[in-house]
Amino acid sequence: MKVFNAENSKLTLSEVAELTGFTRATARRFLLTLESLNYVGSSGRYFFLKPRVLELGYAYLNSFSLVTIAQGHLEEMATEVRESCSASVLEGQNVIYVCRASGNRLMTINLAVGTQLPAYATSMGRVLLASMTEAELANYFASAHLEKFTPMTVTDEGELRKIIAKARKDGYAIVVGQLEEGVESVSVPIHGKDGKVLAAANVSAHPSRISQEELVTKLLPRLQKCVAEIERDLHLQN
Repeated sequence: MKVFNAENSKLTLSEVAELTGFTRATARRFLLTLESLNYVGSSGRYFFLKPRVLELGYAYLNSFSLVTIAQGHLEEMATEVRESCSASVLEGQNVIYVCRASGNRLMTINLAVGTQLPAYATSMGRVLLASMTEAELANYFASAHLEKFTPMTVTDEGELRKIIAKARKDGYAIVVGQLEEGVESVSVPIHGKDGKVLAAANVSAHPSRISQEELVTKLLPRLQKCVAEIERDLHLQN
């Protein structure tokens, strides 16, 4: 179902087969199965997703205790600092937003729960990449498509590895103008009971309101406090 998106809201059988790499016969079987389950609809030659697919996302979010716990803390922080706060997990080459608390609208990208963004160009992604082993990181770069979104976007693997290593050492990551000019953010990891990184949380701001120095001196400590509260509540769960 990932082949359906904003650009490809309706696809023919041939297009689905081409995008997935399946044969037409295999793609047809999958589509007919999804249609029988009411996840996919069809009209003439075209197939499209139906609203029922949202159940899959909601089921995941409801079963993921981190989301329930983090949302309230992020909303509290967003209200206090008047900036947007989020949490995401790493899935393949992207970060997927699992929580979102809006402050001021910053980006032309529509950021909502379920939004996917390239990990290497986001502060949350860099924090999550910093939690990887060397072998996992090598696999990531072997398949990552490093696209330049702004003149500031870092796409050199060697430089990105240094940035990721610094995030691992510092315990946080900062990006400025990597996905969109005029947007900066700082992120920290969220750890589970076993100490492993489950997700990352961030706060985004605009340089006209918050300087890069203030991002570290003012917003980072508040974000670290927010994450500490999330981790505390996670650890208190049975």
